Amino acid sequence: MRSLGRALALLLVALVSLQLYFVARVALMRWVDPQSTTFQRSEWWRLSHGGFEPAHWSQQWVDSDRIAETLKRAVIASEDAGFVEHSGIEWDAIERAWERNQRAQERSERRATRPGAKPRPVKLVGGSTITQQLAKNLFLSGERTLPRKAQEIMLTWTLEALLDKRRILEIYLNSVEWGEGIFGAQAAARHYYHVDASRLGTMAAAHLAVLLPAPKRFERNPGSPYVSGRSATIAARMGDVELP
Repeated sequence: MRSLGRALALLLVALVSLQLYFVARVALMRWVDPQSTTFQRSEWWRLSHGGFEPAHWSQQWVDSDRIAETLKRAVIASEDAGFVEHSGIEWDAIERAWERNQRAQERSERRATRPGAKPRPVKLVGGSTITQQLAKNLFLSGERTLPRKAQEIMLTWTLEALLDKRRILEIYLNSVEWGEGIFGAQAAARHYYHVDASRLGTMAAAHLAVLLPAPKRFERNPGSPYVSGRSATIAARMGDVELP
């Protein structure tokens, strides 16, 4: 029992130390721009060990005032309409996403019982806010487990407590993936439209926002009917978006 108690105490100390480390990292981001994220480093590792040439990697940090308001509005309209109002997590959105995923899983299981049916992967949808997405990109792996989700929630609350919304959006727009080896608003604007992030018009910004949920998939056909139609929808919503 004594050994078990010591082990539990050491585990508790390790968990507290990890949280304090994350708190210190986030607090530093109030003044220091993060040079890379965990997701970016994992992508660099994957690509570099698959014959990737470093020259194809594109990222350049630009301050918030050098990112067009059109892009900020488009991303909020597309990814997280309640961004300026919520405290980091929208539980209703998570519940709706869980219900949609359950229905999709049930449909997939019913199809699998049909004679000659081939198994299909279930496309999962998420209810993550911009702050949650930033927490995942900055610090976490892509695995889907309860401990990882709990850590994501803790990191989300830490980001919201220590950074204002404007800074959270600035870091997000500079670190999010917009295609294979393309990270941040400036790299995306240069890659897709050959302009700086400060010069993106309404439709260009809406188009970039639509790519965010699955940039690697959408970049293969960026002019698809779905992307075009969704871009028009986002453009129509942008005027109602409140910026931080």
